Amino acid sequence: MKELPTPTPDLSPVSALRALRQPRTDFEPQPLVNTSTAARPGEAGIEVSWARHLDEVREAQKLRHSVFAGEMGAILSNAVPGHDVDLFDDFCEHLLVRDTASRQVIGTYRVLTPAQAKRVGSTYSDTEFDLTRLRSVRERMVELGRSCVHRDHRHGGVIMALWGALAGFMVRNQLDTMIGCASIPMQHEGPHGLVGGGHAAASIWRQLKGTHLAPIDFHVRPRLPLPIDQLDDTLDVDPPALIKGYLRLGAKVMGPPAWDPDFNAADLPMIMRISDLPNRYRKHFLGA
Repeated sequence: MKELPTPTPDLSPVSALRALRQPRTDFEPQPLVNTSTAARPGEAGIEVSWARHLDEVREAQKLRHSVFAGEMGAILSNAVPGHDVDLFDDFCEHLLVRDTASRQVIGTYRVLTPAQAKRVGSTYSDTEFDLTRLRSVRERMVELGRSCVHRDHRHGGVIMALWGALAGFMVRNQLDTMIGCASIPMQHEGPHGLVGGGHAAASIWRQLKGTHLAPIDFHVRPRLPLPIDQLDDTLDVDPPALIKGYLRLGAKVMGPPAWDPDFNAADLPMIMRISDLPNRYRKHFLGA
């Protein structure tokens, strides 16, 4: 496999910030994508790009803070007030979706490549799950994280734009596996109302383990498990929209949820492989 170049600087925080202020040309970014048609009637188009400067990363971190702290009640670091910043950010590629009219960042993902995971020493998912069984795919595996969309733009257009850019990145860099933690808020609001206390997460896990469980070779264990046995897992609740989207793309659940008290959420470990992408999405994203 072609090893990805290392797009971020050495471990020194000082050099990391300095490098992010300069254009980054040592990885193969997704070219800017212009969406000429409105995502919804009366709505402006969107653009997709990879962050190349620290100020662009800060825009993504500000959106993350607004969604995770402002809406979900997450307890976040105050290293940069009003921004969600952690130690993995300097090692990740940050994918941005902008509103073409306002230039505001309205959606983001961060991507940790195999080379950069080696440099930082782990993935974020390693902090929540024992990923021992993923040894065989780590050299071709990226971690997706910190996915969020501005509350005024939560429609299919933004998510599809993000996924299209991610698919192109994977193919160009000869990577075939994506993992990540998919969050279910402890106060989960769905079509049937608000369900609190983790019962929604327990019920969603019960549903998905019967229909979308990954092969045993990819099973992982939570380091701080959600106490499923103490929760009502019989509720009729739908997974969050992002998780349903992942499932439509062929994603599988690798095991029971972990409890993330800082983010006030239960996290499901998910894996998505390019080979499992349904034909209709393969044609849409890859033209294949």
